[in-house]
Amino acid sequence: MTSATVQGMAGLNKPTRSRYLIMVMLFITVVINYLDRNNLSIALPALKDEFGLTTVQEGLILSAFGWTYAAMQIPGGWLVDRVAPRLLYALALIFWSAATLLMGFGTSFAVLVGLRLLVGAVEAPAYPINNRVVTAWFPERERATAIGFCTSGQFVGLAFLTPVLSWLQHSHGWHMVFVVTGATGIAWGVIWWLIYREPRDFKGANAAEIEHIRAGGGLVDLGKQSAAKTKQAFNRKDFRLVLSRRKLWGVYLGQFCLTSTLWFFLTWFPTYLVKYRGLDYIQSGFLASLPFLAAFVGVLCSGFLSDWMIRRGASLGAARKTPIITGLLISTAMIGANYVESTSWVIFFLALAFFGNGLASITWSLVSALAPTRLLGLTGGVFNLIGNLSAIVTPLIIGILVQGGSFAPAIAYVAILALLGALSYILLVGKVERVTED
Repeated sequence: MTSATVQGMAGLNKPTRSRYLIMVMLFITVVINYLDRNNLSIALPALKDEFGLTTVQEGLILSAFGWTYAAMQIPGGWLVDRVAPRLLYALALIFWSAATLLMGFGTSFAVLVGLRLLVGAVEAPAYPINNRVVTAWFPERERATAIGFCTSGQFVGLAFLTPVLSWLQHSHGWHMVFVVTGATGIAWGVIWWLIYREPRDFKGANAAEIEHIRAGGGLVDLGKQSAAKTKQAFNRKDFRLVLSRRKLWGVYLGQFCLTSTLWFFLTWFPTYLVKYRGLDYIQSGFLASLPFLAAFVGVLCSGFLSDWMIRRGASLGAARKTPIITGLLISTAMIGANYVESTSWVIFFLALAFFGNGLASITWSLVSALAPTRLLGLTGGVFNLIGNLSAIVTPLIIGILVQGGSFAPAIAYVAILALLGALSYILLVGKVERVTED
């Protein structure tokens, strides 16, 4: 046998890297997902002027997404356990993007609130699907990096595209902000349908890659389990299981605190810069991108650090919880913005806080590690439901707190929640191991 033949046979046994294509596809999907969450905050100052909105009405329209997004998490998670990601994600992308596009033609406060409610409802399965896909496609030692990279899409897209959306509004009006982001999502939904497949059905993944994923703890046969459960009715025992474990409640409550910081940046942050710090739309667009860029760096560091700790022999719990707890503690630095007048220092403290939020944003890796194997979607739905109650609470509470004309109480509220989130992971989660159904 020639050396060339031996090398060729070795090449056949070398795992392909199709999972990285899937990771990039999830990244792009997350970018679109968060543009459709954030576009309203970009347009809000203009909407306030056109429709004469009060601060309470601003809080209501900003929180509308969260009402239906939270309410649909349990049904969405149930669907994720039964409907293939190829179909479910494509439909979700197309429908929520169509609702986003229609917001560009909204003629009243009520119409905009109604469409925003629809966007929230249809986006509900998105992150449980992301978790489902990563758990199927990646071994445990690569999973935090994959989740970190995908999650970074919510920050990098906003960091680099927030100025673009601000320019779009300044040049073409707030209507085009929704039209462009909505049309982009519809196109990507079609592309997802054409490309995505489960690991064993993906033509670019060879047997060696499938075995590499399976041997490392990747659940490559989740697709078969989903097909087997398609006709199963909702099981109350399953629901009780994912609501009865203290360690799961640790990540549920920690996620609420973590996403409270995120939802401040997704909703009130541009208004804070324009109305309470005196910047114009273009200035606020560029300065608002800096904290998102810091968060992008934070979430990349988090995934790499967590998987590096595992490769160096750290326990799964230490590797996953260390970046999360550290990041939440760093996020409390937001309080510093209340004690400075310089715009540069305000942006510094907010960027530092959002870096911490990014560092803590691999929380889905704990859902992947803790959830009962056959209930990944339901556990992810409950996790996202409780976590994203902040999408309702944060905009509303900030709207109430700032009625007196000062934003300082709102900043303090978000900083205190970050501290409580760190305590939740420290005191409640405990040892990281998969919940069993005993």
